[in-house]
Parts: sequence; C-alpha cells; structure tokens
Amino acid sequence: MNMKYDLVVIGTGTAAMVCAMRVVKAGWKVAVVDEKPFGGTCALRGCDPKKMLVAGAEAIDAKQRMTGHGIEGGLHIDWPDLIRFKRSFTDPVPEKHERRYEEADIVTLHGTAKFRGPDRLAVGDQEIGYRKILIASGARPIPLAIPGEEHLIDNEGFLELPSLPKRIVMVGGGYIAAEFSHIAARAGAEVTILQRGPRMLTQFEPELVSWLMDAINRIGVRVITDTTVDAIRERDGEYAVHASGKEGPIEVAADLVVHAAGRAPAIERLDLEKGGVAVENGKLKLNEFLQSVSNPAVYAAGDAASNGPPLTPVSSHDAKVVAANLVEGNHREPDYRGVPSVAFILPPIARVGLTEAEANEAGLKFRTKCERTSQWFTARRVAEPVYGYKTLIDEETGKILGAHLVGPGADQTINIFGLAIRHGLTADDLKTTMFAYPTGASDIGCMV
Repeated sequence: MNMKYDLVVIGTGTAAMVCAMRVVKAGWKVAVVDEKPFGGTCALRGCDPKKMLVAGAEAIDAKQRMTGHGIEGGLHIDWPDLIRFKRSFTDPVPEKHERRYEEADIVTLHGTAKFRGPDRLAVGDQEIGYRKILIASGARPIPLAIPGEEHLIDNEGFLELPSLPKRIVMVGGGYIAAEFSHIAARAGAEVTILQRGPRMLTQFEPELVSWLMDAINRIGVRVITDTTVDAIRERDGEYAVHASGKEGPIEVAADLVVHAAGRAPAIERLDLEKGGVAVENGKLKLNEFLQSVSNPAVYAAGDAASNGPPLTPVSSHDAKVVAANLVEGNHREPDYRGVPSVAFILPPIARVGLTEAEANEAGLKFRTKCERTSQWFTARRVAEPVYGYKTLIDEETGKILGAHLVGPGADQTINIFGLAIRHGLTADDLKTTMFAYPTGASDIGCMV
C-alpha cells in the first residue's frame, strides 16, 4: 500500500469539489480520483455545455417567433462553430479543476477506482488506503439490453458531434430527449422521439406537457409514444431502429441514434462488494446521513447517492451535508425542499414541490389553479403561444405546495416558487410582493 488518506473522493464533479474543499480545510489529507477528465458531468458532459448549445437554438427560436412581427431575414446554426463555442467553455475545465485541487493540497489521481477491501482502494495498479471515502461518481445511461445497443451514443457523444447528422432518433422521452431534440431540430435535423410511456416528460404535470407539445410539433419533431425500441441495426451506413407500438411494428431510419432512456448511479465498476458496500436495486443503501449502512467509512453524494433529485444543486447540497458529517460526526441530513427542476427546451418547462398526484397521495387538502395563459403580456411580447401554470396551495396554511410553469421565463420564475416552498412563504406573501414589471415574476400574483 503506497499511501493512506483521511478521505478519498471518487469523482471530480460538483459534489467532489465541494466536499473535498471543505474537508481539507479541517486538516484532513484528501485525494480525488477520476477515470475521466476532471470536472464531472455538469461542467463537461451535461448542464453547462448543453445550455451553450441551447443558446444557438434560442436565437433561431426567437427569429422564427418574431418573423412577421418586425423581424425578417435568414438565420441558421453553423453546427461546427456552435460546438467550438461550447468547447471554449469545456476545454479549459479539467486543467482548472486540477489546479484548484493542487493549490488546496489535494492529491489528484487518474484511473479507475475499485474497492479492494473495506479500507483499501485500487487506482490502476496503485493501492491506497483510506479512513473515509466519498462516492461521487455521477450517473451513467441505463443499459437497454437490446440488439444493436452499441450503436447508441449518449449525452457525452451528442455534445461532441463534429457535424450534425440529418436524421436523428431519440430513444426515450425525458429531459435529454426533449432538450437535445429542440437543439437538433433548430439546427436543421429531422428528429424522431420514441417514448415507451403514453407521454413525454413524465416528471412534469400532464396539462403543461400537453401545451408544450404544440411547441414541439411546431418545429417538426416527430413524437411516437407507447413505443418500445426492440433493436437497432446498421445497414449501408445508416441505422434502422425497430420498435413495437400500439399499432404494431415500427421501423425508423436514422443517421444517429441517441440514448435518452434514463440514467442510473455509476457504481457498477467500483467492486462495491469487496468494500463491503451494500447495494439494493442498483442503488447504494444509505442511512439518513448519506452514509453506507454496511460500511460506515463510506458516504455518497449527488447522482451516485441517488437520494434526492438528480440535479447539480442537489450534488452541492449533499456534499455539504457529507462534509459536515465527516468532520463533526453524523448530525446533518439532506433537505430537498423547494428544489426546482427545469427542462431547458423552448419554451422551458419547470416544476418545484409536489405534483397534484403526489399531494393527493399524501392526503393533503389543497386548492389548485391551472390555466393556459397565452394571452398574458409575458407570452404576447415574444409571440410565444405556449405559456401557462399550475399551482397547489395548502388550504389551511396558504403555503405553496407545488408550482409548475411552462413558457417564456419559466426557468427563472420557478426559483421564486422554490424560495417560497423552502422558506414557508404563503400565497398571500407572494401576492403582496411587488415584483419588477413587466417580467415573468410579475405574473406570480395571478398564479396563486
């Protein structure tokens, strides 16, 4: 054994950075390890680069909406240039992250981490010891177990495409499919979404998704629901995607097939059994302190923990909880109240708090307001017909239980509802707040 550390962190994304930086300040000897370039999913393969591509789609979307309303002329996306713009952000990330770790006297290790015992870890051909370990290895695409699965590319592959193929099939109908389809379609691709369930974006309220489908149809994205992909076959330089639908077999020709069917904790390569780390249904078994129930030296955070919503702010929050528990002993538990979630499509759809189904299941007494508000100024100003909301208000306390938005500015306005839920603000509190006008936030008083 070459070295022993107080803490070893597997992964170098948001959770890893936040926890490592806090723990090293307490005088601990810390190392981080990653088999990929340092930076994690959000900075390199997810949120940030995706939104840089969305910026290009936003320009096209604005032009299309405002054509005939004072804007004329041609506009198109140059895909290689857009990817270069994205890389202007992502390319420097690994070096910046490594430098930050080194400046904090955190040891950086490159390689695949595998448990060799309850207090030992192998990184390549090196074996190291640890007193505590944080698993912050992120998530990976769920295996589909279908013939031809090797032909799929994942989110990482899509974000690195040097050129955009003409025909693209998205397998799945969640966040990745919705967001990537809007980018690709506005860049000129023909996009088909094959969704296993009866509708897309099942994490969001059905009324809002039904309104959003108008925007999806408007850009020519073909959505086929109640359809299971059975196989992907390559022939003559293209792909044939075979699926089963309600009306029988379906075959869709494609130049590119994207895995958008969900993600799971990336823990399968860690040899957890050798570390005495219990797993159940593909997830780490953790207690309320984000600590392994079977090996008290092991903690987890972010997507690897799969304890809260799979979002970057949750990773950061988990890391702060774990750092406090490592340094001071177990006393902090994660608090996921009021965490907003957004699908960055055009227009965006957002939610925070409970859905109506969840509130009913919990036996809560609440009132609901739900309205499509295409006639409101926020929508008319930008010629966007898809705009609406659904809110859930507790009947006894007046507190916000849930808020669901779709349309211009939804990705920003949802944060005010998140603030209200996390800090117990009531509908009256929001109604009596004077927001800047005219903005999306100034609509809130009419939504509650």
